[in-house]
Amino acid sequence: MSNEHQIIEGDLFSDNRGTLSFVNAFSLQPIVRFYEIAHNDTTTIRAWQAHKKESKWFYCSRGAFRINLVKLDTFDNPSDDLEVFSFELNENKPQILYIPGGYANGFKAITDDAKLMVFSNFDLETSKQDDYRFETNKWINKW
Repeated sequence: MSNEHQIIEGDLFSDNRGTLSFVNAFSLQPIVRFYEIAHNDTTTIRAWQAHKKESKWFYCSRGAFRINLVKLDTFDNPSDDLEVFSFELNENKPQILYIPGGYANGFKAITDDAKLMVFSNFDLETSKQDDYRFETNKWINKW
């Protein structure tokens, strides 16, 4: 995978039987675990979490989420002036956001009852050893 974040595009197929949502370009080969996040409301913000080495892939299975990223210049005391990359993942436009190690991310639901699936290439214990946290408003004050 790349050392830069990227969107992996998917698509929808509909016929009289219903709708199929897919992201065929997404390989599950590096994945060792996944979990799903459901926010209680659209005001909850989860930010900022970073990993030096762990990669994550985000997929919105219901509703919509705003996901913000920053590529860190250092993990000890990152600059307050880093560029923020902002993405909206939406159940009606199948996409996966790939975030390699070296980034901090934060997100919030922008619709009620939204669900976000997160895939990881690290097991839980290894991930905990590669976990860095920063204040919610460190890089962006408007979500």
